[in-house]
Amino acid sequence: MPWAHREPEPLAAKVDLLRRFRGQFDLGQDFVYGIFARDERRVAGGTGLHTRRGAGAFEIGYWIAADLTGQGLATEVTAALTRVAFEVCGAERVEIRVDSANAASLAIPRKLGFVEEGTLRRVLHDADGTPRQRDATVFALIRDDFGGSPASGAALQAFDAVGQRVL
Repeated sequence: MPWAHREPEPLAAKVDLLRRFRGQFDLGQDFVYGIFARDERRVAGGTGLHTRRGAGAFEIGYWIAADLTGQGLATEVTAALTRVAFEVCGAERVEIRVDSANAASLAIPRKLGFVEEGTLRRVLHDADGTPRQRDATVFALIRDDFGGSPASGAALQAFDAVGQRVL
């Protein structure tokens, strides 16, 4: 995650970032969410339903604070966003790209019924921020397979911006 190497950023930079996220969200250009610990006392990570894969497709990304991994937070949020992508947004395809060396992260799309499609070589930044050093495994779920996937049964409630329930 190349952005992590700029942390901690000054408060003004964070405010600008959150404003950009909100503007993109409101315009339907990208959908970034915070993940909070179950007791809601701290940020546990972040996720997004990203539009960078083109029309009819989304990419889900996620990260979890190191001390909160293994609690199912990334799996839960990925299942929820998968349902939103297909059931609310009408997606035809949802992708997840994972660092090929991250066993815990690789387990999430597999658990939710995503199909491993291949490996993109040297497309991810290295831990020190050096660009294009690590491989990414690409997973996808398509609309035809969504209904029978474990992700389709994820329990959730989803609401629009005015509080109307959409799922």
